[in-house]
Amino acid sequence: MSKTGYHAVRWMRERPEDRRGGQAKPDDGFIRGGPTLAARTDEYLEWLRMQNRTPAAVAGRWEELKTFLRWAEERGLRYPSEISRPMLESYQRHLWRYRRPKCGKPLGVSTQRAKLIAVRQYFGWLCRRRMLEANPAADLELPRPEKRLPIESLSIAEMERILALPDVGDPLGVRDRSMLELLYSTGIRRAELARLDLCDLYRDRRVLRVHGKGRKERVAPVGVRALGWVIRYLDEVRPLLLIDPGEPALFLSGYGRRFNVEALGRKIGDYIEKARIGRRAGAHLIRHTCATHLLEGGADIRYIQQLLGHEKLETTAIYTEVSIVQLQAVHARCHPAERPTETRDLSAVAPLGAGGPEK
Repeated sequence: MSKTGYHAVRWMRERPEDRRGGQAKPDDGFIRGGPTLAARTDEYLEWLRMQNRTPAAVAGRWEELKTFLRWAEERGLRYPSEISRPMLESYQRHLWRYRRPKCGKPLGVSTQRAKLIAVRQYFGWLCRRRMLEANPAADLELPRPEKRLPIESLSIAEMERILALPDVGDPLGVRDRSMLELLYSTGIRRAELARLDLCDLYRDRRVLRVHGKGRKERVAPVGVRALGWVIRYLDEVRPLLLIDPGEPALFLSGYGRRFNVEALGRKIGDYIEKARIGRRAGAHLIRHTCATHLLEGGADIRYIQQLLGHEKLETTAIYTEVSIVQLQAVHARCHPAERPTETRDLSAVAPLGAGGPEK
């Protein structure tokens, strides 16, 4: 009989260290002999690290610039001095025409903008360092950002269905339930969930210290139900998963270590898919649902802004557009056509089939 849950991952705790991780990534193939675009990019990324940018931010900038470096080398462009404004406009057209290999879909406008902004900032840095006389990307016109509706949040019933999916009779199910409850209660991001340490939870005060984007910290309240599940996980499950007594992570994977963000995201996405809500989604949907349910419950948007860790209120407004439930309620209450029949003046309404005025 096959084992599942905690018993199925116990073998990972006994695996040799050299079998746990993947192999080293091969060289990226970019030309770095001399002051090439790739070599200068390495210096630029090192400068970003010196500016105390987070590893995730630096990695993201590298991914954005890697697309440009690959495009340039395919055309024999190896040095920054060889890049001109018309060439960058050609690169912009390349991004617009590009189709993803797996699905054939184009790059989103936000993705195109991010890649172009990265190039513009990279060449701006080269100019400030006197490695380039003029910035060919200085006046590059970016595509207009899209105004898209926010993703539709889950209903309370759908959210409860997701929360009920983990098998709490198994240690890993208790862990997963506590993570889902904490996501829904606090609205934190999946990366913020993965970064949580034991010392970030204050049981007596029922608050959580969250390490947000850009090394910014904030404090979020934890609901009573979510806190109860987290305490149960800490008391009953975490000791079973722990391998290194010095491991500070709050939530541990089957390896006894901190969760990888991507693996954590896939786990949460799997639970959402199993709930059969009719669409594929990830942890961000739970974050959006938390904000929407607070808004529908009467919370001021400024408090939601602080909970989500947004610097600008406009960003929070995107997450918490007036929900359709509230809009329907206001429409039913205020639109004259929705008022009871006896309160409406029907004298001006002609019966069906009535002709026009007599001539």
